[in-house]
Order: sequence, then structure tokens, then C-alpha cells
Amino acid sequence: MVGQKPMVLILCTGNSCRSQMAEGFLRHYQGDAYKVASAGTEPKPQVHPLAVRVMGEIDIDISQQAPRALSGFLGKTPVRHLLIVCDKANGSCPRIWPGVYTRTYMPFDDPASATGTDAEVLAVFRRVRDEIGRAMRDWQPTLDRTGATA
Repeated sequence: MVGQKPMVLILCTGNSCRSQMAEGFLRHYQGDAYKVASAGTEPKPQVHPLAVRVMGEIDIDISQQAPRALSGFLGKTPVRHLLIVCDKANGSCPRIWPGVYTRTYMPFDDPASATGTDAEVLAVFRRVRDEIGRAMRDWQPTLDRTGATA
């Protein structure tokens, strides 16, 4: 692992909105320091079209990303930092993850569950996008008990 960037895995339930946006943002803001991926505990068949649209509005292209299953990473990829962006995934994600240095829970509203007019739903996607963007811009791994960074 010498010389390789540490892996950050962002988890959500469907891996179609929040975690996909977070992956795009973290890659944009901190991709020089981390290898970034996202996964879902119950992945949907595709990234939500409105997630792709609102990220495109700020020139971050997530159109080539695809939902992936958590099982494709657990025990198969050396994940060092785990970011969990939804309540349901936090409840169903394994508490023990071999090799993980930090586990951060930062829940965001699920824009896919928004209701209302097209304009109202789009406004929710934009609000959540902006919240995730600020969080990913500012995210840093938490120090462990020894004071070392991971």
C-alpha cells in the first residue's frame, strides 16, 4: 500500500443520490489525497437523473458513475475511511470493518424521497447537493486515539 492513496468509501442505502453526489464532490475537492468510491446497502439500478442534473449544473459530472453494492468492497478493498450519509445505511452497515481507520456519520436528507412539483423536488436536490458539497469540501479524517491521522 506504500505510495497509494487511502480509500474513502461513501455509503448510502440506494447509492443513487447522496453518496453519488458526495463521491463526485470528494473526488473534486480531495481526489489528489484520496481514492474515492461509493456503495449502497441496497443499490438502485442507476444514479438518479436529478442527481446527475444538479451536479452538472456546477460542472461536476457524475453521469458515468454507477451504483455499486457494499458487498463488492467489504473484505475485498482496503477501505481506510468510511463516510455514511444516510440513517438506514448507518443502521445496516457492519460496525466492524477490517482496516478502517475512521468511520464518520454525516446524514443528509434523501432528495429522492422529495415530493411536490417538479420545481420543488429540484429545489430539494439542489439544497442537498449544496449541503453535501460543503461537507465534502471541509471533511478531514478524525484523529484516532493515538493522535495519528489515517
